[in-house]
Amino acid sequence: MSEPNPFLSSGSSPAVSGSAGGVRTVDAGQGWAWILSGFELFKKQPGNWIVIVIVLFVINVVLSFIPILGAIATFLLMPVFVGGLMLGCRSLARSGTLEINHLFAGFKTQTGNLVMLGGISLGAWIVIMLPVMAIVFFGAYFGASAGNAAGIGGMGLSFVLAMLIVFGLSIFIYMALWFAPSLVVLRGSAPMEAIKQSFGACVKNVIPFLVYGVVVLVLSIVATIPFGLGWLVLGPVLVASVYTAYQDIFGEA
Repeated sequence: MSEPNPFLSSGSSPAVSGSAGGVRTVDAGQGWAWILSGFELFKKQPGNWIVIVIVLFVINVVLSFIPILGAIATFLLMPVFVGGLMLGCRSLARSGTLEINHLFAGFKTQTGNLVMLGGISLGAWIVIMLPVMAIVFFGAYFGASAGNAAGIGGMGLSFVLAMLIVFGLSIFIYMALWFAPSLVVLRGSAPMEAIKQSFGACVKNVIPFLVYGVVVLVLSIVATIPFGLGWLVLGPVLVASVYTAYQDIFGEA
């Protein structure tokens, strides 16, 4: 039996769908509550959490040294690691046990579907980056051709426009993938269905996610100040907060 979480709302209104485990719309304050409850999960086994963060960081660093294939592998494998950590969070919430091996638990269950999520993520980023690169290229080309202040200003404007497009469209990718690994490993959802459910859950709870985003931004700045060491705590808390948000919105313990 899982312990009741005092930070998560119990009176959230369920989604219009009457199916068990439907999507809930929660109060704005739950964005902060997800972080608090994530910290509660971190406190249960901080040592293992920190080791997991370090191991995952090292894996990402090693992959970053492999040209092209390393970047592709990172996209494909990240949902597998996240799925394993969601299983670890559920184990920690239910039995109080988090193993370092939970980081690799996604390689033992729903691996194909988790890798497919990574492939969809990679494809989505490629779709976004192609037109963005075209905007930057043509802005730089025409700016250099003009060779005057107006041309330089055009180059700067094209770069700003490209960054705004990336920022705006990336939000939709994050919404689609935020709960997708959890839905795949904890519910057995197919990748596209998990993406659809994740996006819908984020849309229905956009206000608490805005609160969550502001708090995370502030905490990220604080965690970065002491040589980035604060991420040894904030990293696990944010991972756990994805699980506690999943609990809250999808109504699953």
